[in-house]
Amino acid sequence: MAKKSAIEKNKRRERLVAQFAAKRAALKAITTDQAASMEDRFRAQLKLAELPRNSTKVRIRNRCEVTGRPRAYYRKLKMSRIALRELGNNGQIPGVVKSSW
Repeated sequence: MAKKSAIEKNKRRERLVAQFAAKRAALKAITTDQAASMEDRFRAQLKLAELPRNSTKVRIRNRCEVTGRPRAYYRKLKMSRIALRELGNNGQIPGVVKSSW
């Protein structure tokens, strides 16, 4: 089990990303627009820099939803390899069986 503080910090980042997503996208569109004047693009870049750093999508860490483990994470299942193995051995994941030959 991961530290509660690390899990909560990641959840807080996810909330910030959702909160500032529209504002960040609008400012990014202005900065990449070649038709806009250099002053407008520069002003948009400064406003983008004023936003909280934790509101960027890049700062979110993929974590297992069962244990909170940050490594060995399967995106498709949203869980770590250890949680997948435990749940698979218990028969709680449909279609997953322990191999034997």
